[in-house]
Amino acid sequence: MPAPATAAPHVQRIVRYFETLTPASLASIGDVYTADAHFSDPFNDVRGLDAVRHVYQRMFDTLAEPRFEVTEVLAADTRCLLVWDFHFRRANGEPWRIHGSSLMHLAADGRIRAHRDYWDAASQVYERVPVLGGLLRLLKRRLA
Repeated sequence: MPAPATAAPHVQRIVRYFETLTPASLASIGDVYTADAHFSDPFNDVRGLDAVRHVYQRMFDTLAEPRFEVTEVLAADTRCLLVWDFHFRRANGEPWRIHGSSLMHLAADGRIRAHRDYWDAASQVYERVPVLGGLLRLLKRRLA
């Protein structure tokens, strides 16, 4: 879903960047992230443009056909929230989808200075791992 036509141009640029992200487009990551950007998700907590670029490069190196589909955009002042589905294929070709959101704090020029991804790694990744998944589901039932 493209950013709403009413969204600020810098928000539209960010959404377009993520929805069209490719290994080649990582060369222009500085167009959407500041040099001192902070990025965190359930597996990463990095600072600096090179470290952020490395997170995305690792995604392309380890997953088949990764792509983001932005489903909702909320933006106000220097904050932007993207709700997304992350699609990719496992090594065996099985398609996967992770649903999550990104809260971004923007610099005065509209680039991302802080980016935090929120998604449930336990239910969307760990529970799909054969032995670990069974243990997590058992623990979840006991806690419920």
